[in-house]
Amino acid sequence: MSGRNRGSYGGLQPPINQPPFVRGLGGHAPPPHPPRPLDDNRELPQFRNHHPQHHHSIIEDRIAAQNQDVQGLLADNQRLAATHVALKQELEVAQHELQRMMHYIDSLRAEEDIMMREMYDKSRRCEVELHQVEALRADVQKVRADIKELTSSRQELTSQVHLMTQDLGRLTAELQQIPTLTAEIENTKQELQRARAAIDYEKKGYAENYEHGKVMEQKLVAMARELEKLRAEIANSESRAHATGPVGNPGGVGYGGGYGNHDPAGYAVNPYQPNYAMNPVSYIFLNTFLVGIACLVFDQERALRGRV
Repeated sequence: MSGRNRGSYGGLQPPINQPPFVRGLGGHAPPPHPPRPLDDNRELPQFRNHHPQHHHSIIEDRIAAQNQDVQGLLADNQRLAATHVALKQELEVAQHELQRMMHYIDSLRAEEDIMMREMYDKSRRCEVELHQVEALRADVQKVRADIKELTSSRQELTSQVHLMTQDLGRLTAELQQIPTLTAEIENTKQELQRARAAIDYEKKGYAENYEHGKVMEQKLVAMARELEKLRAEIANSESRAHATGPVGNPGGVGYGGGYGNHDPAGYAVNPYQPNYAMNPVSYIFLNTFLVGIACLVFDQERALRGRV
């Protein structure tokens, strides 16, 4: 073991004073090796020939120091190997944990995507349902308006049914009176027939009376003419009698007032008021004739007016 270490002394590098940074050792570096004394090399050429024993002891010390350095390096190498293994294990654990975390993150992302899709689908469904609810709300409002209209229509129909019921009651009462009305209608028809017969009779009588009236009118016109002639003759005879003296009146009675017919009914009267003496018989006959003609004309006019 010592010979193997001694044989390998020629290829060793000088010790490194600063240790390497080791991760995973708690931040503590391995202790540094003791440095070799530099003055021994200076003293060797001077005392090589004078102190051989001292030279061997120095070499032994130096070999021992180098062995210590090798042992320290081996221990450091072992610690570094253990640290490397531990770090490798930690790296594998960390990589495994990282892979597990990546898988977990991927699963979370997938779940998040699924949840987002579900939320998006839910939002779309909610929007569709919201539109449907709006449409249903409009339909409900329309149905409410229709209900109000139907309620008002029902009230109107109820009032109309009530009125129709009252009308039906009145019609029923009137239907019960139909026999009486039928009898009255028959009586009215009979009266109408009688009235028509009377009207026809009156029409015939009116035609006859009209013709008779025309004849009477012609006769009255002729009588009036004859009356005028008679008055003229009487006036002429009276004027002649007045000129020759009183004739047929031995008493000399004079009729200054005359016998004027002051009929209250407004008939024709004698317009002459003579202040001369006249035969009383002729005068009475004339007045009677005039009154008869006037009465006949009045009756004829009254009959015509009543028939019209």
